Amino acid sequence: MFESLTKPSWPLPANIDIRLTNRHGGFSLEPYDSFNLGTHVGDDPNAVERNRDLLRSRLPNHPIWLNQVHGHEVFDADFWDGSSIPTADATVTTKINQVLAIMTADCLPVLLTTIDGTIIGAAHAGWRGLASGVIEHTVQAMRSKMATQEQQQPIKAYLGAAIGPQSFEVGEEVMSVFVNHDPQTSKSFQPSKRAGKYMADIYALAKNRLKAMGVDEIYGGDECTYKNRNFFSYRRDHVTGRMVSLIWIKN
Repeated sequence: MFESLTKPSWPLPANIDIRLTNRHGGFSLEPYDSFNLGTHVGDDPNAVERNRDLLRSRLPNHPIWLNQVHGHEVFDADFWDGSSIPTADATVTTKINQVLAIMTADCLPVLLTTIDGTIIGAAHAGWRGLASGVIEHTVQAMRSKMATQEQQQPIKAYLGAAIGPQSFEVGEEVMSVFVNHDPQTSKSFQPSKRAGKYMADIYALAKNRLKAMGVDEIYGGDECTYKNRNFFSYRRDHVTGRMVSLIWIKN
């Protein structure tokens, strides 16, 4: 395993694997140094291709790269053609060695699996995606693959690195979107030092959505991409690379 690829500790089913990248161990130059996996951020395409090739060499298959647009569309990767780049912010599959991938640089990656390891999902959950229901749509897409009510399996979640609650300042309009949906989420916003601004806890907001969908076993949620310079952070650096969070079903 090379420097950029890590496996977080959480109680996965035996046949599920996940990996997370940081910004180290690749070929990109500043300000994308060095393991940038995003093709849309202005980096040298050759460097990104080398980084993706290096990543691929450590995986059982090519990741399914999404064209992420901060929405709630879920791509069913059981029907992936092996080359297209679907426009979606989440993906699900039941196929073995189908590697789901979510790119981030402050937004929250959410990795999901049924407890029996037969269905997995991954979601790109920035505040816009959370507000539009990307978590709900992903969980629903996973459950739709469970044939009958008797076969409904509990789902567990892992929250990857995202901007932390002491670094994520938002306006009142953002807070209103969440509080209008669920007044309980007011606890996820604290007044900032600037008038009309609030510090948002994206981890708490995601947990609220997950628990409302019956996903109670939630892990991770303790990193801050803004404060930890081992991670890419769009809000901190503006021009920067992208990390990836990956999940797949093993043979």
